[in-house]
Amino acid sequence: MNKATINGIQQVGIGVKDANEAWKWYRKIFKMDVPIFQDSAEAALMTRYTAGKVEKRHAILAMNMQGGGGFEIWQFTSRTPTGPAKKISWGDLGILAVKIRCKDIQETYDFMKSEGVHLLGTPSKNPIGVWHFYLKDPYDNVFEIEENQSWFSKNKDLTGGVSGVVIGVTDIEKSVPLYQCIYQHSEVLFNGTKEWEDFAPLTEEQESFSRVILRSSENRTGAFGKLLCQTTVELISVNNSAREKIYKGRLWGDLGFIHVCFDVNGMKTLRANLTDSGFPFTVDSNNGFDMGKAAGHFAYIEDPDGTLVEMVETHKIPIMEKWGWYLDLKKRKQGKTLPNFIVKMLSLNRVKS
Repeated sequence: MNKATINGIQQVGIGVKDANEAWKWYRKIFKMDVPIFQDSAEAALMTRYTAGKVEKRHAILAMNMQGGGGFEIWQFTSRTPTGPAKKISWGDLGILAVKIRCKDIQETYDFMKSEGVHLLGTPSKNPIGVWHFYLKDPYDNVFEIEENQSWFSKNKDLTGGVSGVVIGVTDIEKSVPLYQCIYQHSEVLFNGTKEWEDFAPLTEEQESFSRVILRSSENRTGAFGKLLCQTTVELISVNNSAREKIYKGRLWGDLGFIHVCFDVNGMKTLRANLTDSGFPFTVDSNNGFDMGKAAGHFAYIEDPDGTLVEMVETHKIPIMEKWGWYLDLKKRKQGKTLPNFIVKMLSLNRVKS
């Protein structure tokens, strides 16, 4: 098989000052409690985005086993990460919010409230009739909790993993083809422009936004496609005022949402497709990276506004690390999903809050 497949949103990178502290909060509130890897090393391939200097970092990739993408929690260990020069405005250019799936919106809202989470408004419906609400974590990152029907498995926890991202763009018409065609979120659930009532908790004044919601196919591909579930990419743009890049003047790995990462197969074909579409790889591990116990091929591009999009083709992953069981995915047929029982074994690595 020579075609490229997008298997889902693997993770969203989150830059923090203290990775272990942040992970503890994400375990408690979002149940991101299964570590895929924890690794400390130099980010030697990312100097394009770290001012030409090799920086050291500590990273934790954590998942929620009910389904959805994970968090790649990043902490610089060689420098103090910086925040944005000014308060981020809704509609600025970059990843504005990470969507988290939940089963029952009111029950989840009540739980978050009881835990003292900084809630933004109350539950409401978005333009496609889905109940949702927004919140901020202790590090000023915005998350959107939304009722969702796509799950890998279910337990007593209220939330699952990442169900999508909200990205601020300058021109939606220029951005849609990248996410719809190349990243295979082909279904257009909504496309409209107005002042949105459900955006009210996020904006200081009434403004008109263009808004497109794209969704991936229900057909799951790739070894962990079933775990990653169906996802959405929501693109928004401001019609009446200019917006700034969230990471203007800052480095990859600084505080906030660093990147969105897609799990892929067929990286060489994907590279050709992206190059032909005007989005060449800006970083390429050239078929090799080692994150402690996990390995594979990663690459980055910039979307039309410079937002970083990562792609990872996983070659090796620990299933039961303490027993030395690692899964070699290079030997698997491209696009074939793993049996559920093997994926569920990842939960044996769960870290309790």
